[in-house]
Amino acid sequence: MNYQIRIAVPTDEQKIRELFVEMMTSIHGTEDPDDYYEMYLKDFWAGQEDRIYVAEDREVVAFLSVEVHHEPVKYIYLEDFSVTAAYRNQGIGSELIRTAESYARENRITAVLLHVHKTNKSALRFYERSGYSIYRDDGSRYLLKKDIPAGCSEKE
Repeated sequence: MNYQIRIAVPTDEQKIRELFVEMMTSIHGTEDPDDYYEMYLKDFWAGQEDRIYVAEDREVVAFLSVEVHHEPVKYIYLEDFSVTAAYRNQGIGSELIRTAESYARENRITAVLLHVHKTNKSALRFYERSGYSIYRDDGSRYLLKKDIPAGCSEKE
């Protein structure tokens, strides 16, 4: 396997949609991404701070959407994240997370947050191994947080 991580472009949209459906099916048992997703993707093609990173190995096999929020303090929120089943447990997800954290560091953003469903035990373990911890209990989900020390390189 020889994958590369890059910023998604509009021509990746169909594959991102397929991965989104795969994620929804594995988490919620539904294939319906609902109408919100079409409008949601358009925000990422606008060339602002938000972005989607993809992992590509001949085709897109994973994606991670990254939103930059400014209030009350600046932080990155990892919105959607999916690695297709055949490529899981090969380090791609970890590399996507590290890429998002590097983006935070480059932009002097000192926190990365995300939600994980309480029933998704394997995802919770993955995020904990990646340095995230439970920040808040939001009912059916946990809000996880990782502080990104200002001025530190990703290897520190």
